[in-house]
Amino acid sequence: MMFAVDIMERILVKNTSGLINQEILVQGFVQARRDHGKLIFIDLRDRTGLLQVVFNPRVAQDAHKIASNLRPEYAVSVRGTVKKRPEHMINEKIISGTVELEAVEIDILSKADTLPFDMGGESLDVELPTLLDHRALTLRHERVKKIFEIQAAIIEEFRRASLDLDCTEVVVPTIASGATEGGAEVFPIDYFGHHAFLTQSPQLYKQIMVGVFERVFLIAKAYRAEPSVTTRHLTEATQMDIEIGFIKDFTELLDALEKVGVAMINNVSEKHPEILKEFGVDKPLVPTKIPRLTLREAQEIISKRTNRDLSKEMDLNPEDEREICKWARTEHKSDFVTITHFPTKKRAFYTMPDPADPEYSLSYDLLFRGIEVLSGSERIHDYDQLVEAMKHKGVDPANFGIYLQAFKYGMPPEGGFSFGLERLTMKLLELTNVREASLFPRDMERIDERFSKTEEEKEVLQKNKSSERNN
Repeated sequence: MMFAVDIMERILVKNTSGLINQEILVQGFVQARRDHGKLIFIDLRDRTGLLQVVFNPRVAQDAHKIASNLRPEYAVSVRGTVKKRPEHMINEKIISGTVELEAVEIDILSKADTLPFDMGGESLDVELPTLLDHRALTLRHERVKKIFEIQAAIIEEFRRASLDLDCTEVVVPTIASGATEGGAEVFPIDYFGHHAFLTQSPQLYKQIMVGVFERVFLIAKAYRAEPSVTTRHLTEATQMDIEIGFIKDFTELLDALEKVGVAMINNVSEKHPEILKEFGVDKPLVPTKIPRLTLREAQEIISKRTNRDLSKEMDLNPEDEREICKWARTEHKSDFVTITHFPTKKRAFYTMPDPADPEYSLSYDLLFRGIEVLSGSERIHDYDQLVEAMKHKGVDPANFGIYLQAFKYGMPPEGGFSFGLERLTMKLLELTNVREASLFPRDMERIDERFSKTEEEKEVLQKNKSSERNN
């Protein structure tokens, strides 16, 4: 049955409880259908929540007949009267739980095929490959959708914290003429017959913009051609970056990154406690002062706790990150710990060596609940020193003309940092795989859909998966 939907304004589910005995129009998806004798009930879902709709043949026979053929995910418009539920029928789990809609007319806007699995439960009981193979559908599930509500809130709080630091938002390219950090982990592209790359990070462009606005922030994609399938890596990730010029010293950068990180996590946790509760996670522990350790100090602590010799290691591996976060939680009641002074030779060419010990750099990682969620450093801002550092790293300055131009014409002491959005989302909700925190994850196995693989490719993937399990 068709009715003139344009003569009534659509009402959102969240507003129905204040409209008892009024006739309204609602639109949404059929979450579930239940038949009880001659009555048919559906749970209608819109962007604000669920509403129970009842179809009674004695009230509207035509609407009842149409409702008998409804299936989950049909898109519908329903006109009816809002009725107060009896006291014993109130459902406190949904936003409209004190009312229901007695339908008089229904219009099917779009039909849906039979679902490949049950979408009606509070959790979605499917394996990760199935979750991703049906991504356009599984994103509609309430629990999955809440992951990205949290992610949207993280982005919002990042922007707020960045503006509090007096940063200007900029938008930068994702196609570059040179590899940002060198190495082989880049995606080359044919750019009208010229060599180009997808950017490993927005690093070089945000540094250039320091010469324009002094303080900038951005949200951008970064691409890493890492031949691995792990629970913590994506080939296309989202970075939330800040770069600050005219810094006083290295400590100012540490203060800034911790301020932004804490503000994001605290504000999201306080504004969405119901989602954290649904995922069974506690509000993060944040002390007045986040513990700071140099890499060597962290390794000494880990060695004492595990009896492993880390004296020759150049970085923290996943096991080390988890261990030092356990220490921070136990000793400092903190889910965060900042690690500084990584070896200069293990950091990108633009990283400033520590003047007191050039073997180590003025760099840092922020760890959260056992994983690195941020990386950054003070940068080399002197033109001649920067060119020399590039050559030392085997990076050809000729491929970075626009970048070096900014330093050739004067750049202030500066530095910055970058948060990984998907990792931060994953750890805040304690998800098991970073792919769950990416709307449409890219990795070695898929671009939207999984690739068909040769036996040789399958063997490589299996080796990578085994290596991850060992970590």
